[in-house]
Amino acid sequence: MTSPESAYFPLKSMSLGAVRRGFSPLVRERSMARTWSWYVMDLGLYLGFVAAVYAVDPVWQKLLLGVGAGIAVSMLFLWAHDAAHGSLFERDGVAAVFGTAAMLPSLNIYPLWQYGHNRVHHGFTSLSPIDWIWRPLSPSEYLQRTRWQRFVYRRERSLPGCALHYFLRVWWPGMIRFSLGLSGRNKADGRGSKLLTLVFALGASSLAFRYGGGVWGLVAAVIVPFIVFNYAIAFITFLHHTHPQIPFFVDRGEWSAVIGQVFCSTVVRCSRPAEALLHGILIHVPHHVDTRIPFYRLQRAFEELDPEFRAFVHEYRFRWSTVRGIFRECQLFDFTEKVSHRFDDAAVKADTGIVPYE
Repeated sequence: MTSPESAYFPLKSMSLGAVRRGFSPLVRERSMARTWSWYVMDLGLYLGFVAAVYAVDPVWQKLLLGVGAGIAVSMLFLWAHDAAHGSLFERDGVAAVFGTAAMLPSLNIYPLWQYGHNRVHHGFTSLSPIDWIWRPLSPSEYLQRTRWQRFVYRRERSLPGCALHYFLRVWWPGMIRFSLGLSGRNKADGRGSKLLTLVFALGASSLAFRYGGGVWGLVAAVIVPFIVFNYAIAFITFLHHTHPQIPFFVDRGEWSAVIGQVFCSTVVRCSRPAEALLHGILIHVPHHVDTRIPFYRLQRAFEELDPEFRAFVHEYRFRWSTVRGIFRECQLFDFTEKVSHRFDDAAVKADTGIVPYE
């Protein structure tokens, strides 16, 4: 039987530089027209949906428009994601100003998110002691959790409940509680951005309550978009790095940057309008190989990816049946054998014998 390691072992001795050399200079070329056009459109959609929430009276219409606002919030966040990587602007200061503004509706804090995402997630993709994004529990870790912790974890690893992952594992610890790792000016920027986000949240809530119809206006204009954003970003990042053939690592000696960026990322194809609205982010491997590629160049970058490396890419067409299958198959992970397990496997072996899943 072929071992899981044999699927990615050839990448172990390769460098990211070798992968990047297959790209032409065009894939890193910035277009200010495209950059600003998408920003204006994303922001316009968000403001338009919020204004519509204020304008209508039926609660169901407010809530439906709040879902639309949440989608626009997610689009703004994806734009800010590229700004934080330095792929949209030459000057970091410009990226920080407009990236901060674009992240405010999602209540995310630009410098803190930039630190965790750029340095941790991209630096150590799928090396689970460091990169916490969609890190699965092993069967033994799962069994050591309390009944409540297992309940929450099962909800996180489900299609309807995946928003919990971003809220509990990224937003709360990484935005609200996070302060370590920053010092000097970066620490001051983090505190200032936290205060700015708080002011935005209070201001947006007050306006929605005053002019949007009271409590339901606040729910539709602020809370529903935040929930939709959490779901969208958790769902997208799940697709980015979770697949029955994608391993996670606890031993740094088994891992390499090329394995993490090429083999442990995906390319999920969908319709062109959907890929555009998602700012190309599901074409994820080129982004991990070179974060300086703007979102509107990812399609070209993937086409230019050397066939030697493209053979290691997990590419598939988006279908709900496929997505449900991935959620069903990738619930727990054996870090030794490099295989995924389901919750409903008949039993797992623990030190005390055979213990059924709960």
